Amino acid sequence: MADDEKLTIRKDKRVHYGSMEEKIKAGTAQVPRQPVVALTTGSTSPTVDLSDSGMSEEEIEEPSKEQHIYVSSEYLPMEKRESEDKIQALAEFERRKKAREIKVSTDDKEVKRYLRQIGEPICLFGEGPADRRNRLRELLSVLGEDAIIRKEEDEEKKAEVEREKETWFHEGPDSLKISRLYIAEYSLPKAKARLEKSRAEQELPEATKNGKIQEIIRRMQTVNISGSQIGDSRPISYCTFSPNGEYILTASWSGLCKLWSLPDIEMVQVYRGHDINVGAIEFHPQSTKSVEPTDVNMASCSHDGTVKLWSLESDEPIANIEGSAPFRVSRIKFHPSGRFLATCVHDSSWRMWDLVQLEEVLHQEGHSGPVYCIAYHPDGSLAVTG
Repeated sequence: MADDEKLTIRKDKRVHYGSMEEKIKAGTAQVPRQPVVALTTGSTSPTVDLSDSGMSEEEIEEPSKEQHIYVSSEYLPMEKRESEDKIQALAEFERRKKAREIKVSTDDKEVKRYLRQIGEPICLFGEGPADRRNRLRELLSVLGEDAIIRKEEDEEKKAEVEREKETWFHEGPDSLKISRLYIAEYSLPKAKARLEKSRAEQELPEATKNGKIQEIIRRMQTVNISGSQIGDSRPISYCTFSPNGEYILTASWSGLCKLWSLPDIEMVQVYRGHDINVGAIEFHPQSTKSVEPTDVNMASCSHDGTVKLWSLESDEPIANIEGSAPFRVSRIKFHPSGRFLATCVHDSSWRMWDLVQLEEVLHQEGHSGPVYCIAYHPDGSLAVTG
């Protein structure tokens, strides 16, 4: 720009005349002419030209600093909704960025196996290992990096369902065959005697049957507490009567087992051997009858998975049955013959031990959770667990 050129800036002065509606309608309103402000290059102050304004210098006020700034009250609202093309472009950009960060195996065999797992063709026409690897990366960016893991989990669940439908058997040892033959020889005569007794009872008159039932009811109605005793400083977890009815056994969370006499409830013996809560203790079916006091008369189990065999005379166990630890053994039960001992374990199984062969002859699975109890049929042919 040359020095003699001038930059002319017109600035209208704000003049208030009140309401101009009537004057505008009448056509008498006049727009005042404003002075012209000329800015000469090289000058620091503007020059005011009053020739066309018809105003004197005294009538012109010095403009304030705020009057030099033009502030508009109008605004252009922004578009809140982005176009679909832009959204798709951003999504594609994020997908490609994610695909670049996904780590894919460089082994072509593994790449093919992964493609097969997610249900994609392992090879396309004219596709090489590098192209196949890139295709897998693109697929994982869409399906997710854990798509292969999810597919494997789904296949495992399906296989598990199929396995549950299959019929499977345990292949037992020769000792199990020996034990089952013994149980059959023991239980069949008892079952025969039970059935004969049942048939004989059916021949009895109804009056005799009702009389027996009434006698049982009268005896039950007269049942009352006959004595009380503090068994231990910790809770009593189990108690049972001896086969001859002269003793009672108690098990406690203190790890102690105690033998009490009846009916005076005096402590006869304390059995020490468990280091943790005792879950149950049982008499041998022939204890206090035909079994010698020095032989196995009792068995106990604890939460640490130990099973111990006891005599009536010694306060220490005469044998330990191992194999259940670290799982808790919640219950034990002697077979009616006294030869076998069943244990309920918290690994979802129960086991049967032969005390003559001194080994585990049966490890029975089938429960979906811990096994808490077991009972034998009086004949000895069946067992029920829960």
